[in-house]
Amino acid sequence: MISEKDEELLSILRCNARASVSDIARALNVSRTAIQNRINKLESNGVIKSYGVELGSNYTKHLITINVSLKVNPNLREKICITLRKIHQISHIYSISGEFDLLVVLQIQSLKHLTAILDNICHLEGVERTNSSIILDAIFER
Repeated sequence: MISEKDEELLSILRCNARASVSDIARALNVSRTAIQNRINKLESNGVIKSYGVELGSNYTKHLITINVSLKVNPNLREKICITLRKIHQISHIYSISGEFDLLVVLQIQSLKHLTAILDNICHLEGVERTNSSIILDAIFER
Protein backbone atom coordinates (compact mmCIF):
# COMPACT_ATOMS: atom_id res chain seq x y z
CA MET A 1 0.00 0.00 0.00
CA ILE A 2 1.05 3.59 -0.42
CA SER A 3 1.13 6.26 2.25
CA GLU A 4 -1.05 9.32 2.59
CA LYS A 5 1.92 11.49 1.48
CA ASP A 6 2.26 9.28 -1.60
CA GLU A 7 -1.43 9.86 -2.36
CA GLU A 8 -0.88 13.61 -2.06
CA LEU A 9 2.17 13.37 -4.31
CA LEU A 10 0.19 11.42 -6.92
CA SER A 11 -2.59 13.99 -6.75
CA ILE A 12 -0.12 16.78 -7.52
CA LEU A 13 1.41 14.81 -10.39
CA ARG A 14 -2.04 14.03 -11.84
CA CYS A 15 -2.76 17.76 -11.96
CA ASN A 16 0.67 18.64 -13.34
CA ALA A 17 3.05 15.85 -14.34
CA ARG A 18 5.69 18.50 -15.05
CA ALA A 19 5.70 19.87 -11.49
CA SER A 20 9.25 20.22 -10.23
CA VAL A 21 10.48 18.12 -7.34
CA SER A 22 11.18 21.37 -5.45
CA ASP A 23 7.61 22.63 -5.94
CA ILE A 24 6.16 19.29 -4.83
CA ALA A 25 8.42 19.24 -1.77
CA ARG A 26 7.25 22.73 -0.79
CA ALA A 27 3.60 21.80 -1.29
CA LEU A 28 3.94 18.67 0.86
CA ASN A 29 6.28 20.28 3.39
CA VAL A 30 9.00 17.62 3.02
CA SER A 31 12.53 17.68 1.68
CA ARG A 32 13.34 17.59 -2.01
CA THR A 33 15.35 14.39 -1.44
CA ALA A 34 12.39 12.72 0.26
CA ILE A 35 10.14 13.59 -2.69
CA GLN A 36 12.67 12.31 -5.23
CA ASN A 37 12.98 9.05 -3.25
CA ARG A 38 9.18 8.69 -3.10
CA ILE A 39 8.86 9.28 -6.84
CA ASN A 40 11.61 6.73 -7.57
CA LYS A 41 9.89 4.19 -5.29
CA LEU A 42 6.48 4.78 -6.90
CA GLU A 43 8.02 4.33 -10.35
CA SER A 44 9.93 1.17 -9.43
CA ASN A 45 6.83 -0.36 -7.77
CA GLY A 46 4.76 0.31 -10.89
CA VAL A 47 2.45 2.81 -9.19
CA ILE A 48 3.63 5.48 -11.62
CA LYS A 49 3.66 3.89 -15.04
CA SER A 50 4.46 6.92 -17.19
CA TYR A 51 4.06 10.63 -17.56
CA GLY A 52 1.92 12.05 -20.31
CA VAL A 53 0.17 14.96 -21.88
CA GLU A 54 -3.43 15.83 -21.16
CA LEU A 55 -4.84 17.78 -24.07
CA GLY A 56 -6.52 21.07 -23.28
CA SER A 57 -10.10 21.94 -24.14
CA ASN A 58 -8.96 24.56 -26.68
CA TYR A 59 -7.80 21.61 -28.79
CA THR A 60 -10.18 18.80 -27.79
CA LYS A 61 -13.38 20.83 -28.20
CA HIS A 62 -12.73 20.83 -31.95
CA LEU A 63 -12.15 17.08 -32.21
CA ILE A 64 -14.79 14.78 -33.64
CA THR A 65 -15.16 11.52 -31.71
CA ILE A 66 -16.28 8.35 -33.48
CA ASN A 67 -17.00 5.00 -31.85
CA VAL A 68 -16.25 2.07 -34.13
CA SER A 69 -17.42 -1.39 -33.07
CA LEU A 70 -15.50 -4.28 -34.65
CA LYS A 71 -16.41 -7.93 -35.08
CA VAL A 72 -13.08 -9.74 -35.44
CA ASN A 73 -11.73 -13.21 -36.06
CA PRO A 74 -10.69 -14.41 -32.56
CA ASN A 75 -7.49 -15.94 -33.93
CA LEU A 76 -6.38 -12.57 -35.34
CA ARG A 77 -7.57 -10.36 -32.48
CA GLU A 78 -4.11 -9.69 -31.01
CA LYS A 79 -2.63 -8.88 -34.43
CA ILE A 80 -5.54 -6.53 -35.16
CA CYS A 81 -5.07 -4.72 -31.84
CA ILE A 82 -1.34 -4.26 -32.50
CA THR A 83 -2.13 -2.75 -35.90
CA LEU A 84 -4.89 -0.53 -34.50
CA ARG A 85 -2.50 0.93 -31.89
CA LYS A 86 -0.41 2.30 -34.77
CA ILE A 87 -3.29 4.47 -36.04
CA HIS A 88 -2.61 7.70 -34.18
CA GLN A 89 -6.20 8.92 -34.39
CA ILE A 90 -7.30 6.00 -32.17
CA SER A 91 -7.45 7.11 -28.55
CA HIS A 92 -8.91 3.95 -26.98
CA ILE A 93 -9.39 0.26 -27.77
CA TYR A 94 -11.80 -1.66 -25.56
CA SER A 95 -12.69 -5.33 -25.43
CA ILE A 96 -16.48 -5.51 -25.22
CA SER A 97 -19.21 -8.10 -24.80
CA GLY A 98 -22.13 -8.62 -27.13
CA GLU A 99 -22.40 -8.72 -30.89
CA PHE A 100 -19.06 -6.96 -31.43
CA ASP A 101 -15.65 -7.79 -29.95
CA LEU A 102 -13.79 -4.47 -29.86
CA LEU A 103 -14.76 -0.83 -29.46
CA VAL A 104 -12.33 1.65 -31.01
CA VAL A 105 -12.57 5.35 -30.22
CA LEU A 106 -11.29 7.67 -32.94
CA GLN A 107 -10.63 11.36 -32.40
CA ILE A 108 -10.14 13.37 -35.57
CA GLN A 109 -9.96 17.03 -36.51
CA SER A 110 -12.27 16.79 -39.52
CA LEU A 111 -14.51 14.32 -41.30
CA LYS A 112 -12.37 14.74 -44.41
CA HIS A 113 -10.09 11.82 -43.50
CA LEU A 114 -12.66 9.65 -41.73
CA THR A 115 -13.48 7.51 -44.76
CA ALA A 116 -9.80 6.67 -45.33
CA ILE A 117 -9.29 5.72 -41.67
CA LEU A 118 -12.44 3.57 -41.61
CA ASP A 119 -11.44 1.90 -44.89
CA ASN A 120 -8.05 1.12 -43.39
CA ILE A 121 -9.69 -0.46 -40.33
CA CYS A 122 -12.28 -2.38 -42.39
CA HIS A 123 -9.60 -3.87 -44.64
CA LEU A 124 -7.47 -5.25 -41.80
CA GLU A 125 -7.13 -9.00 -42.04
CA GLY A 126 -9.55 -10.56 -39.55
CA VAL A 127 -11.96 -7.62 -39.29
CA GLU A 128 -15.28 -9.17 -40.26
CA ARG A 129 -17.68 -6.28 -39.68
CA THR A 130 -17.76 -2.73 -38.30
CA ASN A 131 -20.36 -0.29 -37.08
CA SER A 132 -19.53 3.41 -36.67
CA SER A 133 -21.22 6.15 -34.65
CA ILE A 134 -20.23 9.80 -34.63
CA ILE A 135 -20.63 11.42 -31.22
CA LEU A 136 -22.80 14.48 -31.83
CA ASP A 137 -22.76 16.02 -28.36
CA ALA A 138 -21.67 15.21 -24.83
CA ILE A 139 -24.77 15.53 -22.67
CA PHE A 140 -23.04 14.52 -19.42
CA GLU A 141 -19.41 13.77 -18.60
CA ARG A 142 -17.76 13.07 -15.29
